[in-house]
Amino acid sequence: MRKVPISEAIGMTLCHDMTGIIPGQHKGREFRRGDVITPEDIPRLKQLGKEHVYVWESTPVQVHEEEAALRLAESAAGPGLAWSEPNQGKVNLISEYDGLLKIKTDRLHMVNRLENLAFATLYNNQMVKKGQIVAGAKIIPLMIDGDKLDEAVQICGGPSEYLLSVKPFQSLWTGVVTTGNEVYSGRVQDGFGSLLQKKIAPFGGRMIRQVIVPDNSEVITEEIHKLLNEGAELILVTGGMSVDPDDVTPLAIKATGADLVFYGAPVLPGSMFMLAYKEHVPVCGIPAGALYNKITILDIILPRIFAGERIEREEIILLGHGGLCQECSVCHYPNCTFGKAAPM
Repeated sequence: MRKVPISEAIGMTLCHDMTGIIPGQHKGREFRRGDVITPEDIPRLKQLGKEHVYVWESTPVQVHEEEAALRLAESAAGPGLAWSEPNQGKVNLISEYDGLLKIKTDRLHMVNRLENLAFATLYNNQMVKKGQIVAGAKIIPLMIDGDKLDEAVQICGGPSEYLLSVKPFQSLWTGVVTTGNEVYSGRVQDGFGSLLQKKIAPFGGRMIRQVIVPDNSEVITEEIHKLLNEGAELILVTGGMSVDPDDVTPLAIKATGADLVFYGAPVLPGSMFMLAYKEHVPVCGIPAGALYNKITILDIILPRIFAGERIEREEIILLGHGGLCQECSVCHYPNCTFGKAAPM
């Protein structure tokens, strides 16, 4: 790469893109890498405020920004990710289907500690949609040292250990046990059935059935076992999750013999949520507050369950950082900080 006055650059090959900006009206690429500069281009370059340009002079130890960004993105992109064409030293990574974004954050930090390159992503464990941009790999200068690029590519992992991937959701058969004497007797109309149907639909969840039972721990335990025998791959037990003596849902879930992961999470709203596993089947105890709060810990947990992940207690502890929902008048979840805790 060599810097030359624009008057001497005619016939030479431009080694970088150039962007033109008209404030409030237009921002776009005016020149492309590889364009051969012609006499007609000189007024345009002056209009862009250019007195000099960088032209291509290939060296064995330097890699052009666009080639480097493409190599970086390709090495980082695991299953479920495609990449864009390079543009001004940047390549976007794009989700190929709806799923759970997985990022090895420790290695992401290692890449960003290297000079002259940048790798920006969405949050780890975030639900993403098909066609959504989830990350961008950017080379800062026009050329980057080849050895440094090789180091970054090695950190990104390649085929055995990708930096980023998207896990597809599984269509889990879901059973719902709704507890509460007031609902069982008909004095209060149930609201959980339709709510949970909407919650599981984005992941392809399929409802086996919903059963409404009184606040009786033995009956609740029996209905959970029935749903397991019917092939339920996820069981949601609603109501009766507080410390009130009449609320027996936690006791009933434990009585199934399920392994308890947590009861009481550092997340608001939803702190009385319970998660247990009966062998490989998640059993969730959902407090009544989920009927009134648009977003709770349930919305954080469900994407990981439908991606086939088994959640550990330590991961729930980490949710305390960022676990306070601001309950905005206009909800933008998941495009906010709620539930986005990740190890630093």
